[in-house]
Amino acid sequence: MFNLKEYGTSVKTEMLAGFTTFLTMVYIVIVNPIILSDAGVPFDQVFTATIIATVVGTLWMALSANYPIAIAPGMGLNAYFAYSVVGASENITYEVAFSAVFIAGVIFIILSLTPFRKQLIEAIPLNLKNGITAGIGLFIAFIGLRMTGIITDHPTNLVTLGDLHSSSVLLSLAGLAITLILMSLNVHGALFIGMIATGFIAYLTGQLSFDNGFTSLPTLPEGIIVSNPFEALSDVWTHSLYAVVFSFLLVTIFDTTGTMIGVAKQAGLMKGNEMPRARKALLSDSIAATVGSMFGTSPTSAYIESSAGVAAGGRTGLTALVVAVLFGFTAFFGPTVAAVSGIAAITAPALIIVGSLMMGAISEIKWNEIDEAFPAFLVILSMPLTSSIATGIALGFITYPLMKIVKGKTKDVHPFVYLFAVLFFYQLFFLGAH
Repeated sequence: MFNLKEYGTSVKTEMLAGFTTFLTMVYIVIVNPIILSDAGVPFDQVFTATIIATVVGTLWMALSANYPIAIAPGMGLNAYFAYSVVGASENITYEVAFSAVFIAGVIFIILSLTPFRKQLIEAIPLNLKNGITAGIGLFIAFIGLRMTGIITDHPTNLVTLGDLHSSSVLLSLAGLAITLILMSLNVHGALFIGMIATGFIAYLTGQLSFDNGFTSLPTLPEGIIVSNPFEALSDVWTHSLYAVVFSFLLVTIFDTTGTMIGVAKQAGLMKGNEMPRARKALLSDSIAATVGSMFGTSPTSAYIESSAGVAAGGRTGLTALVVAVLFGFTAFFGPTVAAVSGIAAITAPALIIVGSLMMGAISEIKWNEIDEAFPAFLVILSMPLTSSIATGIALGFITYPLMKIVKGKTKDVHPFVYLFAVLFFYQLFFLGAH
């Protein structure tokens, strides 16, 4: 089924690779519920929904596309959901926001079945793609620093350095140091192991306790949140969430496609510039995003952590199958995850480090060309300063074609970008940014 001989691998190698990928990305079952609970979504709901979306997407990737790539709710998109969509307006409840995720997922499924997806990806300037990735990284790291008190509010300068003697800050710094040491030594699963080590320190110092035990049956307190596609569409229409849907769609498409191609290249699975079974692979993400929104989690994405499994020898969908099974098993450890999630210092180092890794895209920006550099710079700067990923994307898309027009390079801009610029301008100046 997985053609192991054809890809020069074995069951043992694939299982080891799957376990490696799982260790590197299992932090999401702790971090995602913490972020989305800030939007009012019950912790247990997000925990279970995160696992459902991960299992559905990764199983599809394993059994249909036969790639060693895992799917799970994306970092950055969860922050956008919690702080820029739900947090931006009292009228936008998390139920309404999940309707926007659902519609974006359905559109993504349709696009994944048509050539339009490829045209859309090719239309967006590379520098804007890199700027979006770096901006999201900066925003995530900023959230991690604020969660722990390393950075706190300041009446004049907005933010300032927090109390370095507080137990939360000291625990965060210890966790950050441990995780960075593990990553420097190329230890697989460094983020997860760092969390375990930080949690152990928190337990020894009395900051962490397991009053509700360690295991329980998974629950969905809110049941199915989005069940009627027409109601979901009505929510988007009523609250004018077009830009939100577009932002979810845009970031998911680029993030997923870029990650899939990167991991496939690393595994030697590309054929020239083409990715075999690309349509099936992209469907895994779009289906997972749609299903995840129904149960209560933000959009999914292909995980770059899959590269750790590839480095361990993973070449087929059997690696992804192992990841899906392990995530399913994790569903029974809700109380343990809930206890750990109550201590921000345990999970914040992962946010800060993931943010730093995403900032790597900044090196790909053409800084010596002002018409390319400034729009990307504006994206990166505005995301953390406005606490809105969508606003950052919008400002970049508005500025980019304007700069090109001034430089006399109107033909260098794809018609889609001009269309997006008009839509974003209308959203920002007439509908208000979300």
